Formats: sequence, C-alpha cells, structure tokens
Amino acid sequence: MPDRVMAAMHRPSPNIYEGELIDLTHSLFPDLKKVAKTNYHAAIYIANGHGAWEAAISNTCSRGDTILVLVTGRFGAGWAEMAAEMGVQTEILDFGMAADADPTVLAQALKEDTSHKIKAVFTVQTDTASSVKNDIPALRNAIDDAGHPALFFVDCIASLGCDQFEMDAWGVDVMVTGCQKGLMTPAGMSFVFFNDKTDVAHATANLKTPYWDWEPRANPEIYYQHFCGTAPTHHLYGLREALSILVHEEGVEAAWARHMTMSRAVWAAVEAWECLALNITEPAKRSQAVTTILSKNDECGRLRHWCEHKAGLTLGIGLGLAEPGHKSWDNVMRLGHMGHLNPVMLMGALGTIDAGLKAMGIPHGSGALDAASSEIAKHSF
Repeated sequence: MPDRVMAAMHRPSPNIYEGELIDLTHSLFPDLKKVAKTNYHAAIYIANGHGAWEAAISNTCSRGDTILVLVTGRFGAGWAEMAAEMGVQTEILDFGMAADADPTVLAQALKEDTSHKIKAVFTVQTDTASSVKNDIPALRNAIDDAGHPALFFVDCIASLGCDQFEMDAWGVDVMVTGCQKGLMTPAGMSFVFFNDKTDVAHATANLKTPYWDWEPRANPEIYYQHFCGTAPTHHLYGLREALSILVHEEGVEAAWARHMTMSRAVWAAVEAWECLALNITEPAKRSQAVTTILSKNDECGRLRHWCEHKAGLTLGIGLGLAEPGHKSWDNVMRLGHMGHLNPVMLMGALGTIDAGLKAMGIPHGSGALDAASSEIAKHSF
C-alpha cells in the first residue's frame, strides 16, 4: 500500500449524507471502469473477494442452474464450491495445479452441451495458488466457436491492475476483483463489473437478496444504495488515492508493463538459484502478480521461516501444492509482486531470499541478483 493511500485514510469520519464523500464516491466509478477496460457497470461491496464471488453468483443464477468452472489451482475450485453450496449445479474441468485452462477442451465440453443447460463459464485470470495465468481471450473465443450462449465470468482478484485485462474487448460478461492487491488499498472492499448481457439472467435469478443485488449499487436513486447502507468511508478515501496513482499518474498500461518487468526479475532470480523451481514452466502462462516456487525438499519452508523471523520479509505459504509428508507446505512458497512495487522493494526481497539461502547453507546457483537487476535495467522508468 502506498504511504499516500494510508495517509488519505488517516482522517476523522466524514458526513455520510452530503458533501465531499458523495462527490468522491461518484469519482471512483469512471476510474474503476478504466482499470477494468469497460464501459458498462460496476458495483462496490464491503466484502473480501469471496463476497464478490457470491455477488456474481447470486445476481445471475437460480437454484438448480448449471455452471461450468475451469479450475487451474485453488481459487477456481473455491468459486465452484461456493456456487454448489448456494444450490447451483457445478460441472468442473480441472486442469491441475501447473497448467492453464485449455480452450480446446472448453470448446468440446460446450459443443457437447447441445441443450445449452450450462448457463455460464467461470474461471480466474490468475490463480494465486498455482500462479498460472489463463488466456482469457482464447477462452472467450472457445465459447464463441462452440456457438454456446453461456455467460463468461472471470475472477481478476489477483490480477487486475497487474496483468493486461480488457473486459469489453475480450468479451467478459462478469468480472470480480478486490481492492487489496493491484488496486493498492487495504483489504475490505470488492467489486463486480457486469455488462448488459447479464440483464436477462439478473431478472430471473432467484438467489438475489437485498444486500447482494448489484442493480441499486450500480444505479442508485439515492447515495446509500451504493452500499446498501453505510459507506466504507475510509476505504473510499484510500481507493480514491490509489486510483489517482494508478489511472491518472502512472497509467494502467504502464502499470502492466512495470509488473511484467518485476515478474521477469523474479523468474530470472529463481532460475539462477537452481535449487528452486517455478511452478509454471512457460513464461507466457505465468502471472505478473504472483510467483509460486517449489523445492524438492523443505527448502521453501526453511526460507519462509528465516526470511520472516530473521529479516522481516513475509513470503506466502503454499495453497494446494504441498507434497505428502511435508509439514506446513515446506516444499512451496509464493512471492507476491503486485500493486505498489518498485525496484528497491523487489531487489530487497530477492536479496533477502539470497541471504537466507546462504545463512542456512542451502546449495544454490550464483548470479540471481545480477539476473534480476538485468531485467529491471531493461525497463524504461
């Protein structure tokens, strides 16, 4: 989180009925749409990403409907589990923890659905467990090539503002995201973007509730309907500052390029260390927001512990990738490189990991920091 975002939130509570908060809130929606690359609708929820998942389901589905979920890690599966608990029939195409969703397989599944019982296709752009990046335009093309009317839902919770994403141009009907990653605001808000193709589904969805209904949030007659009650006041101030940085100062496309540079620096360092491996082998299929790293034995767990307790650097645990017998996912760690990130931060993190390898006597290759800095040097800041 940029210091400017934190400072913007450090203020007395504002008037929630008139004045600057109302004007500030109205200024957020155009900028949120610029990040999502959409001219359609956006709704804000006082919720984490799981809240956005539920909103997307409840606004478009009825009990007994069928959806198809493309699973490429932990979070596609989580979205499917939520839908099933809400009474939606879920069909799953599971591509494992080290591969992206195959458009050919999707197209075949939809062609076999001759009765068009599948109402929507759900997937993630980036799965933060596996760090795979799905090819969203290719998946949209697969739906179209199959001649299937299913809506297309994409989770961009980890990727929005980090990886290229163009909702309208790529034919995405519903997109969900959160404020705490690429949008650089402390966790507590999530967003659902939706186009006009969802109108029919919304009109008949029997899972809608007053709180989750996105219509009054996106098109309120009075201000409080934006949030179905009291606004998340201080988060709105923080988000305003974050969007000013991302949209009006750096620019969304420049942020995508910066994240690509930072991710390449991470990949170069991991490859140079040799004792660690990237979970996703093909660079084009790797996330620009997070990298999942594997070790043959417990090196990742030892590194996570040393970095946090000796050097103050917190690395992510593994989610769904642990090998049997490895306590606390000791063969997996995840390095997040998203949002407010610059060369000083990233080289500090990589240098700390390099020091940890040395401190614990873990055999490793040399030149990791040289390799990372060479990637950063190519970027035009």
